[in-house]
Amino acid sequence: MPWSNQSGGGGWKGGGNGPWGQPPRGPQGGGGNEPPDLEELLRRGQDKIRRLLPGGGGGRPGSGEPTGFLTALPLIAVAAVGFWLYQSIYVVQPDEVGVELFFGKVKPELNEPGIHFAFWPIEQVETPAVRTENQEVMGGGASTGADSIMLSGDQNLVSVEFSVLWKIEDPIKYLFRVADQRELVRKVSESVMREVVGRTRADEFRTTGREAAQTAVRDRVQQTLNAYDAGVSITAVNVTRADPPLEVQDAFGEVQRAQQDQDKFKQDAQAYANKRLGEARGEASQIREAALGYRDQVIAEATGGAQRFTSVYQQYIKAPDITRERIYLETMEGVLSKTNKVLLDSGSTQGVLPYLPLPEVGRPTTPSSTGAAQ
Repeated sequence: MPWSNQSGGGGWKGGGNGPWGQPPRGPQGGGGNEPPDLEELLRRGQDKIRRLLPGGGGGRPGSGEPTGFLTALPLIAVAAVGFWLYQSIYVVQPDEVGVELFFGKVKPELNEPGIHFAFWPIEQVETPAVRTENQEVMGGGASTGADSIMLSGDQNLVSVEFSVLWKIEDPIKYLFRVADQRELVRKVSESVMREVVGRTRADEFRTTGREAAQTAVRDRVQQTLNAYDAGVSITAVNVTRADPPLEVQDAFGEVQRAQQDQDKFKQDAQAYANKRLGEARGEASQIREAALGYRDQVIAEATGGAQRFTSVYQQYIKAPDITRERIYLETMEGVLSKTNKVLLDSGSTQGVLPYLPLPEVGRPTTPSSTGAAQ
Protein backbone atom coordinates (compact mmCIF):
# COMPACT_ATOMS: atom_id res chain seq x y z
CA MET A 1 0.00 0.00 0.00
CA PRO A 2 1.40 3.47 -0.83
CA TRP A 3 2.62 5.45 2.05
CA SER A 4 0.22 8.31 1.18
CA ASN A 5 -2.79 6.11 2.02
CA GLN A 6 -1.59 5.09 5.46
CA SER A 7 -4.12 5.97 8.22
CA GLY A 8 -3.51 7.28 11.72
CA GLY A 9 -0.87 9.52 13.07
CA GLY A 10 1.93 7.46 11.61
CA GLY A 11 1.50 9.06 8.19
CA TRP A 12 4.28 11.47 7.41
CA LYS A 13 2.12 13.55 5.08
CA GLY A 14 0.03 14.79 8.06
CA GLY A 15 3.04 16.12 9.92
CA GLY A 16 4.19 12.91 11.58
CA ASN A 17 7.49 11.17 11.21
CA GLY A 18 8.47 9.40 7.98
CA PRO A 19 8.69 5.63 7.52
CA TRP A 20 12.18 5.63 9.09
CA GLY A 21 11.13 7.67 12.11
CA GLN A 22 12.31 11.01 10.72
CA PRO A 23 10.23 14.09 10.02
CA PRO A 24 9.44 14.90 6.42
CA ARG A 25 11.73 17.23 4.58
CA GLY A 26 10.75 19.81 2.05
CA PRO A 27 11.89 19.89 -1.52
CA GLN A 28 15.54 20.57 -2.19
CA GLY A 29 16.31 24.12 -2.88
CA GLY A 30 17.65 27.28 -1.46
CA GLY A 31 21.13 25.84 -1.44
CA GLY A 32 20.19 23.07 1.02
CA ASN A 33 21.21 19.39 0.80
CA GLU A 34 17.82 17.80 1.52
CA PRO A 35 16.87 14.63 -0.52
CA PRO A 36 13.92 14.73 -3.01
CA ASP A 37 10.42 13.74 -1.94
CA LEU A 38 10.01 9.95 -2.35
CA GLU A 39 6.27 10.20 -2.90
CA GLU A 40 6.82 12.65 -5.74
CA LEU A 41 9.26 10.30 -7.38
CA LEU A 42 6.78 7.41 -7.14
CA ARG A 43 4.01 9.53 -8.57
CA ARG A 44 6.14 10.59 -11.52
CA GLY A 45 7.10 6.97 -12.20
CA GLN A 46 3.44 5.93 -12.15
CA ASP A 47 2.58 8.66 -14.60
CA LYS A 48 5.25 7.54 -17.02
CA ILE A 49 4.04 3.92 -16.85
CA ARG A 50 0.45 5.08 -17.27
CA ARG A 51 1.35 6.98 -20.45
CA LEU A 52 3.06 3.88 -21.92
CA LEU A 53 0.05 1.58 -21.33
CA PRO A 54 -2.88 1.44 -23.81
CA GLY A 55 -5.70 3.87 -23.00
CA GLY A 56 -3.51 6.16 -20.98
CA GLY A 57 -3.13 3.80 -18.03
CA GLY A 58 -5.29 3.01 -15.04
CA GLY A 59 -6.39 5.05 -12.13
CA ARG A 60 -4.95 5.33 -8.68
CA PRO A 61 -5.54 2.45 -6.29
CA GLY A 62 -8.82 2.93 -4.40
CA SER A 63 -10.16 5.50 -6.89
CA GLY A 64 -12.48 3.03 -8.65
CA GLU A 65 -10.58 3.20 -11.97
CA PRO A 66 -8.84 0.11 -13.51
CA THR A 67 -5.28 -0.36 -12.35
CA GLY A 68 -2.18 -0.42 -14.66
CA PHE A 69 -1.72 -4.18 -14.27
CA LEU A 70 -5.20 -4.96 -15.59
CA THR A 71 -4.62 -2.57 -18.47
CA ALA A 72 -1.31 -4.31 -19.30
CA LEU A 73 -2.91 -7.76 -19.48
CA PRO A 74 -3.57 -7.59 -23.28
CA LEU A 75 0.02 -6.57 -23.91
CA ILE A 76 1.27 -9.39 -21.74
CA ALA A 77 -1.03 -11.81 -23.55
CA VAL A 78 0.21 -10.65 -26.95
CA ALA A 79 3.82 -11.02 -25.80
CA ALA A 80 3.10 -14.52 -24.46
CA VAL A 81 1.44 -15.56 -27.72
CA GLY A 82 4.35 -14.15 -29.70
CA PHE A 83 6.86 -16.02 -27.58
CA TRP A 84 4.82 -19.23 -27.93
CA LEU A 85 4.67 -18.84 -31.71
CA TYR A 86 8.40 -18.14 -31.77
CA GLN A 87 9.01 -21.40 -29.92
CA SER A 88 6.47 -23.37 -31.98
CA ILE A 89 7.41 -22.31 -35.51
CA TYR A 90 10.72 -23.66 -36.80
CA VAL A 91 12.57 -23.78 -40.12
CA VAL A 92 14.25 -26.87 -41.58
CA GLN A 93 17.28 -25.97 -43.71
CA PRO A 94 17.89 -27.57 -47.15
CA ASP A 95 20.48 -30.01 -45.78
CA GLU A 96 18.40 -30.98 -42.73
CA VAL A 97 15.28 -32.93 -41.78
CA GLY A 98 12.94 -32.24 -38.88
CA VAL A 99 12.36 -34.89 -36.22
CA GLU A 100 9.50 -34.02 -33.83
CA LEU A 101 9.04 -35.40 -30.32
CA PHE A 102 5.63 -35.53 -28.61
CA PHE A 103 6.18 -35.64 -24.83
CA GLY A 104 9.64 -37.09 -25.55
CA LYS A 105 8.35 -39.80 -27.92
CA VAL A 106 9.66 -39.66 -31.47
CA LYS A 107 7.18 -39.23 -34.29
CA PRO A 108 7.86 -41.54 -37.25
CA GLU A 109 7.27 -38.78 -39.80
CA LEU A 110 10.22 -36.69 -40.96
CA ASN A 111 9.74 -33.08 -42.02
CA GLU A 112 11.37 -31.95 -45.23
CA PRO A 113 13.09 -28.54 -45.61
CA GLY A 114 10.75 -25.60 -45.09
CA ILE A 115 8.67 -23.90 -42.37
CA HIS A 116 6.86 -26.19 -39.89
CA PHE A 117 4.88 -25.90 -36.68
CA ALA A 118 5.32 -27.82 -33.41
CA PHE A 119 2.99 -27.32 -30.44
CA TRP A 120 5.52 -26.08 -27.89
CA PRO A 121 6.21 -27.07 -25.12
CA ILE A 122 4.63 -30.50 -25.46
CA GLU A 123 6.38 -30.99 -28.81
CA GLN A 124 10.08 -30.54 -29.42
CA VAL A 125 12.11 -30.61 -32.64
CA GLU A 126 15.55 -31.88 -33.65
CA THR A 127 17.04 -30.91 -37.04
CA PRO A 128 20.06 -33.12 -37.91
CA ALA A 129 21.98 -32.35 -41.13
CA VAL A 130 21.46 -35.53 -43.17
CA ARG A 131 22.85 -34.20 -46.47
CA THR A 132 26.15 -32.94 -45.08
CA GLU A 133 29.21 -35.17 -45.37
CA ASN A 134 31.34 -35.24 -42.23
CA GLN A 135 35.05 -36.04 -42.09
CA GLU A 136 37.07 -37.58 -39.29
CA VAL A 137 40.87 -37.45 -39.60
CA MET A 138 42.79 -39.98 -37.53
CA GLY A 139 46.47 -40.59 -37.03
CA GLY A 140 47.55 -37.05 -36.17
CA GLY A 141 49.93 -34.81 -38.01
CA ALA A 142 53.16 -36.10 -36.39
CA SER A 143 54.82 -39.28 -37.56
CA THR A 144 55.66 -40.25 -34.01
CA GLY A 145 52.11 -39.92 -32.66
CA ALA A 146 51.06 -42.89 -30.56
CA ASP A 147 47.68 -43.05 -32.28
CA SER A 148 49.28 -43.38 -35.73
CA ILE A 149 51.69 -46.26 -34.96
CA MET A 150 50.26 -49.65 -35.95
CA LEU A 151 51.73 -53.16 -36.06
CA SER A 152 51.60 -54.86 -39.45
CA GLY A 153 51.26 -58.54 -40.26
CA ASP A 154 55.03 -59.02 -40.72
CA GLN A 155 55.82 -57.50 -37.29
CA ASN A 156 56.77 -54.08 -38.66
CA LEU A 157 55.59 -50.70 -37.39
CA VAL A 158 53.67 -48.43 -39.74
CA SER A 159 52.64 -44.83 -39.10
CA VAL A 160 49.16 -44.53 -40.64
CA GLU A 161 47.10 -41.39 -41.15
CA PHE A 162 43.65 -41.78 -42.69
CA SER A 163 40.30 -40.03 -42.94
CA VAL A 164 36.74 -41.35 -42.78
CA LEU A 165 33.86 -39.66 -44.63
CA TRP A 166 30.38 -40.31 -43.25
CA LYS A 167 26.88 -38.89 -43.25
CA ILE A 168 23.60 -39.47 -41.44
CA GLU A 169 21.52 -42.25 -42.98
CA ASP A 170 18.76 -42.68 -40.35
CA PRO A 171 18.11 -39.45 -38.35
CA ILE A 172 16.08 -41.18 -35.63
CA LYS A 173 18.76 -43.79 -34.91
CA TYR A 174 21.44 -41.11 -35.17
CA LEU A 175 19.74 -38.95 -32.52
CA PHE A 176 18.56 -41.51 -30.00
CA ARG A 177 20.64 -44.72 -30.35
CA VAL A 178 24.14 -43.39 -29.66
CA ALA A 179 25.15 -40.55 -27.36
CA ASP A 180 28.30 -39.39 -29.23
CA GLN A 181 28.25 -40.41 -32.88
CA ARG A 182 31.54 -38.75 -33.88
CA GLU A 183 33.46 -40.45 -31.10
CA LEU A 184 31.88 -43.77 -32.02
CA VAL A 185 32.91 -43.38 -35.66
CA ARG A 186 36.46 -42.50 -34.63
CA LYS A 187 36.85 -45.40 -32.20
CA VAL A 188 35.38 -48.00 -34.56
CA SER A 189 37.40 -46.74 -37.55
CA GLU A 190 40.69 -46.78 -35.64
CA SER A 191 40.02 -50.26 -34.27
CA VAL A 192 39.15 -51.68 -37.69
CA MET A 193 42.17 -50.00 -39.31
CA ARG A 194 44.48 -51.60 -36.75
CA GLU A 195 42.87 -54.96 -37.45
CA VAL A 196 43.35 -54.65 -41.22
CA VAL A 197 46.95 -53.42 -40.88
CA GLY A 198 47.67 -56.31 -38.51
CA ARG A 199 46.63 -58.79 -41.21
CA THR A 200 48.65 -57.14 -44.02
CA ARG A 201 52.37 -56.96 -44.74
CA ALA A 202 53.85 -53.49 -44.29
CA ASP A 203 55.19 -53.22 -47.86
CA GLU A 204 51.92 -54.44 -49.32
CA PHE A 205 49.86 -52.00 -47.24
CA ARG A 206 52.06 -49.07 -48.31
CA THR A 207 52.02 -49.92 -52.03
CA THR A 208 49.79 -52.34 -53.89
CA GLY A 209 47.43 -53.31 -51.07
CA ARG A 210 46.31 -49.82 -50.06
CA GLU A 211 43.13 -49.79 -52.17
CA ALA A 212 42.06 -53.21 -50.92
CA ALA A 213 42.75 -52.17 -47.31
CA GLN A 214 40.63 -49.00 -47.67
CA THR A 215 37.71 -51.02 -49.04
CA ALA A 216 38.01 -53.62 -46.28
CA VAL A 217 38.09 -50.93 -43.57
CA ARG A 218 35.05 -49.15 -44.99
CA ASP A 219 32.97 -52.35 -45.16
CA ARG A 220 34.01 -53.51 -41.70
CA VAL A 221 33.30 -50.11 -40.09
CA GLN A 222 29.88 -50.00 -41.73
CA GLN A 223 29.02 -53.46 -40.41
CA THR A 224 30.04 -52.48 -36.87
CA LEU A 225 28.05 -49.24 -36.93
CA ASN A 226 25.01 -51.10 -38.25
CA ALA A 227 25.29 -53.47 -35.30
CA TYR A 228 25.15 -50.43 -32.96
CA ASP A 229 22.15 -48.94 -34.85
CA ALA A 230 24.11 -45.72 -35.19
CA GLY A 231 22.21 -44.53 -38.26
CA VAL A 232 25.49 -43.54 -39.97
CA SER A 233 26.63 -44.37 -43.50
CA ILE A 234 30.36 -44.58 -44.29
CA THR A 235 30.98 -43.13 -47.76
CA ALA A 236 34.77 -43.46 -48.06
CA VAL A 237 37.99 -44.30 -46.21
CA ASN A 238 41.17 -42.66 -47.51
CA VAL A 239 44.67 -43.59 -46.30
CA THR A 240 46.64 -40.37 -46.74
CA ARG A 241 49.95 -41.57 -45.27
CA ALA A 242 51.50 -44.95 -44.53
CA ASP A 243 55.18 -44.54 -43.66
CA PRO A 244 57.60 -46.14 -41.23
CA PRO A 245 58.07 -44.37 -37.88
CA LEU A 246 60.39 -41.39 -37.78
CA GLU A 247 63.00 -43.22 -35.68
CA VAL A 248 63.61 -45.90 -38.34
CA GLN A 249 63.11 -43.91 -41.54
CA ASP A 250 66.86 -43.82 -42.32
CA ALA A 251 67.24 -47.58 -41.97
CA PHE A 252 64.06 -48.10 -43.93
CA GLY A 253 65.41 -45.84 -46.69
CA GLU A 254 68.56 -47.98 -46.91
CA VAL A 255 66.46 -51.12 -47.21
CA GLN A 256 64.34 -49.50 -49.92
CA ARG A 257 67.42 -48.47 -51.89
CA ALA A 258 68.85 -51.98 -51.59
CA GLN A 259 65.61 -53.44 -52.86
CA GLN A 260 65.61 -50.99 -55.76
CA ASP A 261 69.18 -51.97 -56.65
CA GLN A 262 68.20 -55.63 -56.47
CA ASP A 263 65.28 -55.04 -58.80
CA LYS A 264 67.54 -53.11 -61.19
CA PHE A 265 70.10 -55.94 -61.29
CA LYS A 266 67.35 -58.45 -61.90
CA GLN A 267 65.99 -56.37 -64.74
CA ASP A 268 69.46 -55.99 -66.30
CA ALA A 269 70.07 -59.74 -66.03
CA GLN A 270 66.69 -60.49 -67.53
CA ALA A 271 67.37 -58.08 -70.40
CA TYR A 272 70.77 -59.70 -71.10
CA ALA A 273 69.21 -63.17 -70.96
CA ASN A 274 66.49 -62.10 -73.39
CA LYS A 275 69.13 -60.65 -75.74
CA ARG A 276 71.28 -63.80 -75.72
CA LEU A 277 68.25 -66.01 -76.05
CA GLY A 278 67.08 -64.01 -79.06
CA GLU A 279 70.49 -64.25 -80.70
CA ALA A 280 70.67 -68.00 -80.08
CA ARG A 281 67.21 -68.50 -81.45
CA GLY A 282 68.15 -66.44 -84.53
CA GLU A 283 71.31 -68.49 -85.14
CA ALA A 284 69.41 -71.73 -84.67
CA SER A 285 66.77 -70.60 -87.13
CA GLN A 286 69.48 -69.61 -89.64
CA ILE A 287 71.23 -72.98 -89.34
CA ARG A 288 67.93 -74.78 -89.70
CA GLU A 289 67.03 -72.79 -92.81
CA ALA A 290 70.50 -73.43 -94.31
CA ALA A 291 70.15 -77.16 -93.67
CA LEU A 292 66.75 -77.19 -95.30
CA GLY A 293 68.15 -75.30 -98.30
CA TYR A 294 71.07 -77.72 -98.63
CA ARG A 295 68.69 -80.64 -98.39
CA ASP A 296 66.52 -79.23 -101.13
CA GLN A 297 69.61 -78.53 -103.26
CA VAL A 298 70.97 -82.08 -102.92
CA ILE A 299 67.56 -83.56 -103.63
CA ALA A 300 67.19 -81.35 -106.72
CA GLU A 301 70.67 -82.26 -107.99
CA ALA A 302 70.06 -85.94 -107.42
CA THR A 303 66.72 -85.76 -109.13
CA GLY A 304 68.22 -83.90 -112.08
CA GLY A 305 71.10 -86.40 -112.36
CA ALA A 306 68.72 -89.31 -112.28
CA GLN A 307 66.57 -87.75 -114.95
CA ARG A 308 69.65 -87.03 -117.10
CA PHE A 309 70.88 -90.60 -116.72
CA THR A 310 67.48 -91.88 -117.69
CA SER A 311 67.39 -89.72 -120.82
CA VAL A 312 70.93 -90.84 -121.81
CA TYR A 313 70.06 -94.45 -121.21
CA GLN A 314 67.04 -94.13 -123.44
CA GLN A 315 69.23 -92.71 -126.23
CA TYR A 316 71.83 -95.43 -125.64
CA ILE A 317 69.25 -98.12 -126.19
CA LYS A 318 68.35 -96.58 -129.51
CA ALA A 319 72.01 -96.22 -130.78
CA PRO A 320 74.60 -97.79 -128.51
CA ASP A 321 77.72 -97.11 -130.65
CA ILE A 322 76.99 -93.52 -131.32
CA THR A 323 76.06 -92.96 -127.73
CA ARG A 324 79.28 -94.55 -126.44
CA GLU A 325 81.38 -92.40 -128.76
CA ARG A 326 79.53 -89.24 -127.76
CA ILE A 327 79.98 -90.08 -124.10
CA TYR A 328 83.68 -90.73 -124.65
CA LEU A 329 84.19 -87.44 -126.43
CA GLU A 330 82.25 -85.49 -123.82
CA THR A 331 84.25 -87.14 -121.07
CA MET A 332 87.59 -86.40 -122.69
CA GLU A 333 86.49 -82.85 -123.37
CA GLY A 334 85.71 -82.41 -119.72
CA VAL A 335 89.01 -83.88 -118.62
CA LEU A 336 91.30 -82.17 -121.11
CA SER A 337 89.64 -78.79 -120.67
CA LYS A 338 91.05 -78.59 -117.16
CA THR A 339 94.73 -79.42 -118.05
CA ASN A 340 97.56 -77.48 -119.74
CA LYS A 341 98.29 -78.73 -123.22
CA VAL A 342 101.32 -78.17 -125.54
CA LEU A 343 100.94 -79.13 -129.20
CA LEU A 344 104.14 -79.96 -131.15
CA ASP A 345 104.50 -80.73 -134.76
CA SER A 346 105.81 -84.21 -135.37
CA GLY A 347 108.58 -82.89 -137.63
CA SER A 348 109.79 -80.29 -135.17
CA THR A 349 110.57 -82.78 -132.46
CA GLN A 350 113.83 -83.94 -134.07
CA GLY A 351 116.85 -82.97 -132.00
CA VAL A 352 114.70 -82.00 -129.02
CA LEU A 353 115.36 -83.68 -125.76
CA PRO A 354 112.56 -86.05 -124.79
CA TYR A 355 112.34 -84.45 -121.31
CA LEU A 356 111.33 -80.83 -121.17
CA PRO A 357 109.45 -78.92 -118.49
CA LEU A 358 106.69 -78.34 -120.94
CA PRO A 359 104.06 -77.39 -118.26
CA GLU A 360 106.27 -74.47 -117.23
CA VAL A 361 106.13 -72.99 -120.73
CA GLY A 362 102.46 -72.22 -120.48
CA ARG A 363 102.72 -70.45 -117.12
CA PRO A 364 102.74 -66.63 -117.16
CA THR A 365 106.05 -65.01 -116.37
CA THR A 366 106.39 -62.66 -113.39
CA PRO A 367 108.60 -59.54 -113.35
CA SER A 368 110.99 -61.12 -110.86
CA SER A 369 111.47 -64.22 -112.97
CA THR A 370 111.96 -62.07 -116.10
CA GLY A 371 114.70 -60.06 -114.43
CA ALA A 372 116.44 -63.19 -113.25
CA ALA A 373 116.37 -64.62 -116.72
CA GLN A 374 117.86 -61.43 -118.09
